Amino acid sequence: MSQQVDPSRIPELESVVALTLAEARKAGASQAEADASLSKGLSVTVRLGEVETVEYQRDRALGVTVYFGTRKGSASTADLSKSSVRETVAKACAIARHTALDECAGLADPELLATEFPDLQLDFPWDITPEKAVDLARECEAAGLAVDKRLGNSEGASVGSQRGVRVYGNSHGFLAGDCASSHSLSCVLLAQVGDDMQRDYWYSSARDPVDLEAAAPIGRRAAERAIARLGARRLPTSKSLVLFAPEVARGFIGHFVGAIRGGAQYRKASFLLGAAGQQVFPSWVQMHERPRLPRAFASANWDGEGVRTHDRELVHDGIVDGYLLGSYSARKLGLKSTGNAGGLHNLLVDPSQGAPDQAALLKQMGRGLLVTELMGQGVNGVTGDYSRGATGFWVENGEIAYPVHEITIAGNLKELYRQIVAIGGDIDLRGGIRSGSVLVDGFTIAGQ
Repeated sequence: MSQQVDPSRIPELESVVALTLAEARKAGASQAEADASLSKGLSVTVRLGEVETVEYQRDRALGVTVYFGTRKGSASTADLSKSSVRETVAKACAIARHTALDECAGLADPELLATEFPDLQLDFPWDITPEKAVDLARECEAAGLAVDKRLGNSEGASVGSQRGVRVYGNSHGFLAGDCASSHSLSCVLLAQVGDDMQRDYWYSSARDPVDLEAAAPIGRRAAERAIARLGARRLPTSKSLVLFAPEVARGFIGHFVGAIRGGAQYRKASFLLGAAGQQVFPSWVQMHERPRLPRAFASANWDGEGVRTHDRELVHDGIVDGYLLGSYSARKLGLKSTGNAGGLHNLLVDPSQGAPDQAALLKQMGRGLLVTELMGQGVNGVTGDYSRGATGFWVENGEIAYPVHEITIAGNLKELYRQIVAIGGDIDLRGGIRSGSVLVDGFTIAGQ
């Protein structure tokens, strides 16, 4: 195989997948699916002007799943040669013959498979050399360190570029491939006055490198954020309004996404068990799944099983419309796949009326906590209990008063989601959940 990773490789991968399916059929499998992929990447990190790492990555993979009736077996390999394909299929078949019967096992229903494949503009190569990446990282870090003499140290600036091509096929006749890219530039700086040391970061990421924020502004933003955290204090324990900045608000919304996944529902391991059709958010909250947004990070024409993706109103007037289902979880629940095998495809969270920015939300909050970073994994997906370490800023009279750290914010997500006060129009586009700042009442802040 050649060393290129671009759309020209799709026919090669299609032949690998076709061979895999043919071998599975020959071995007696009643159904089979295969996913072949190639990827390459470059990652460079510079710290205090010196090159710290230059990493090349090149991967290839083939995963195959076979079904003998309702018995399932899977195997994978990094070798795409014909002999390895045959060996991998044989291993998957051997596993399937020894697994338990599962009436929900099997491929996606044929009528749900994707048949149209519009160009979602997901692939933008970046012909950047390691030398140019180093120069870009140096520029980013230097711009940040130059902001203030209190910035005497750095965890580095990094440039990353990834590109991958993938083909999926199954024995229902589905066979399709696509190519996608992802590029990023980030910087982490440390500010210090005496024994008080604070760190903060900023980054940009995009499908197309021309959409990346320029290097110097990223460094300066990281610097300003680190300086702003100097002199951080602890807070007394209290009840308070909390405003999540956009970069952390998507995580707060992400717990809802996890709770409505099919796996959490059929295992009865969700704090929103049976939530479809129920009011979970205030009546003005709207959330939409938009799988085919051009250049978006979570866009796709089909899911991990070849099921076509489609626009959905996931939350309408605060009511949950349904779950995120692949074929297996759908059958477990007596439902149909929603095209979410492998995950969510671009969740858009509508802002409040008037699309307030963060400054307007601070004014609306009046007094409370602006959270800019969260730590720890203190979220119970079964009960909804939420407790995480946080840093940010205390707000008085609608203005930032001083930085805070070493605090914990806690509550129960079922209650907190109902107590969302407002959502900002300052939407962060750097992930699969697109949300602005989120203002929530009812948090307990545990501090001194």
